[in-house]
Amino acid sequence: MPLLDTTTWQPRPLSGPDRTVTEPATGEQLATVTLATGEDVGVAAEAGRAAQAEWARTPHFVRAAVLRKAGDLFGAHAEELRQWLVREAGSITGKADFELHVAAQECYEAAALASRPAGQVLPTEGPRLSYTRRVPVGVVGVIAPFNAPLILSIRSVAPALALGNAVVLKPDPRTAVCGGLALAAVFAEAGLPEGLLHVLPGGAETGQALVADPRIPVISFTGSTGAGRHVGEAAGRHLKRAHLELGGNSALVVLEDADLEAVISTAAWGSFFHQGQICMTTGRHLVHASLYDEYVERLAAKADSLAVGDPHREQVHLGPLIDQGQLDKVHALVGASTAGGAKLAAGGTHDRLFYRPTVLADTDDDTPAYAEEVFGPVAPVRSFTGADEAAALAAASPYGLSLGIVTRDAARGLDLAERIPTGIVHINDQTVNDEAVAPFGGVAASGTGSRFGGDANLDAFTDVRWTTVRGDVAQYPF
Repeated sequence: MPLLDTTTWQPRPLSGPDRTVTEPATGEQLATVTLATGEDVGVAAEAGRAAQAEWARTPHFVRAAVLRKAGDLFGAHAEELRQWLVREAGSITGKADFELHVAAQECYEAAALASRPAGQVLPTEGPRLSYTRRVPVGVVGVIAPFNAPLILSIRSVAPALALGNAVVLKPDPRTAVCGGLALAAVFAEAGLPEGLLHVLPGGAETGQALVADPRIPVISFTGSTGAGRHVGEAAGRHLKRAHLELGGNSALVVLEDADLEAVISTAAWGSFFHQGQICMTTGRHLVHASLYDEYVERLAAKADSLAVGDPHREQVHLGPLIDQGQLDKVHALVGASTAGGAKLAAGGTHDRLFYRPTVLADTDDDTPAYAEEVFGPVAPVRSFTGADEAAALAAASPYGLSLGIVTRDAARGLDLAERIPTGIVHINDQTVNDEAVAPFGGVAASGTGSRFGGDANLDAFTDVRWTTVRGDVAQYPF
């Protein structure tokens, strides 16, 4: 039996307009969803608050069982969910399978959170027991983007539920199914009690209502830095926590001792995986001058060899960009870069939403596609002459998400990484990596630090309560 029934997948009527679910590769209509308004956010927040108290009292092993079952269901329904990730989000099959794998692992790791040590016994000056314990925050608001819709929803939804919270999830309306309604269907089948997970596809108005609602004390936001600033500012006004995972312009540093034969596959994957629509995408290739010309030539040849097309109907390396607006942005940045003096070594063309993997050489600080986050399959390349210059160039960005360093001397790579502030570092690998067990997050304009994985999830979705217990009533001087 299919997991998703388009006639019943939104069991509670929403008050916004209907929106067509569109396949970006073809423009074909896949389904219709109803969008949420600010009024719907209030209804969901109240229902979540009403259901959360009982869920928080539910034994940890019961909550854990629901999360483990949800993890199993991502595997059991993989074929159906894979099709939604491919057709609705424009993912190639391998990327869709990766999302399904990570989604299952996020649920399994979240299940383990339910029984984690809940606090600690403290020393105290009086005749009493003094201790802390973790308590659920109540209702968590999750705002997730389109690019890796399943992963970027589940990595907040699963731990928040496991720790005893209710969740109101706002997926990007362009990926409302694989980033939202699919999760609701999985958790319903896994036995999650009603009222604990509300999926509200919507735009900026819905997100603003989520941040403003006083019944939602914690916001988990993944998206652009510009939007994240607005979320953070609004959350501050409402005195609520906002965990922000934002944009990036991550550097891949290729030192002079790198094996070019090996590094080009790594470099291409970092820039072209999922059409470059990943926050960790390698946005800047910093290559030692002694390797630069050959690196550009090899990377351009690799780009030219990659197949771009409809991932549902063809075996391709890259699928479509998500929509016309994203394509216009990418193409404008490439055009402005070449107009400013960058050399187009490969790509720079498109057919509908299918953008060719693009390599730009001779880039500098003023090259738009080098200086800005492109969010498309574009690899700007720049040379350096020594480690000091490489460190300065890599660090000269408002972002600080991920960093890759390629060298035959791993210790040297680690030493260089110490000089470049980022939330994530990979030695002898590209910048796009993700595991459910690992902390994830960036610094500076890339966000407010690691907030996923293990203790980061505990900090994100619980409060610490101090409790003392005395055998007799305390007495005071008056």
